[in-house]
Amino acid sequence: MQADPGFYGPLQYSTAWMWCGAAVLALVAGWYVFVFATTRPPVRSTAGRARSRSALTDLPGLKAAYLQRIRDVEQEAAAGNLDARAAHQQVSLLLRGFVRDATGVDATRMTHQDLARHPLPAAAHVIEALYPAEFGPGPLPSVAASAAKASEAVRAWN
Repeated sequence: MQADPGFYGPLQYSTAWMWCGAAVLALVAGWYVFVFATTRPPVRSTAGRARSRSALTDLPGLKAAYLQRIRDVEQEAAAGNLDARAAHQQVSLLLRGFVRDATGVDATRMTHQDLARHPLPAAAHVIEALYPAEFGPGPLPSVAASAAKASEAVRAWN
């Protein structure tokens, strides 16, 4: 039993707990800053815009680059490093990327029906021909034939 039943104030916490709480708050704030900074879309400079505009005007160079990429995919598939369905999907993506770079229309996110409605019928025809090879259950056409169609569409582009 206590001899003096007087009032005793609450015990004080150690200052180490205050610093631990401040460190946790700083870590949480740092995490939010990190997530915000790494998930923002990159800011394009005027130099990047000038480069993309020059790519639109340099059609022969653009054609040559995409024709080489299509040949690379065809060679990878012929060597067995890439299965046929993935090769067809890459050829389709390359053709869509060429259309995007040549016209500014984001064809990588369009179906063949969207491409046909847009004034891009040549690309829509080739993409439609590639659909069964990309998504169909049946036997796949040869990668060389699909690459030849895509290459012809790139060569005929004006």
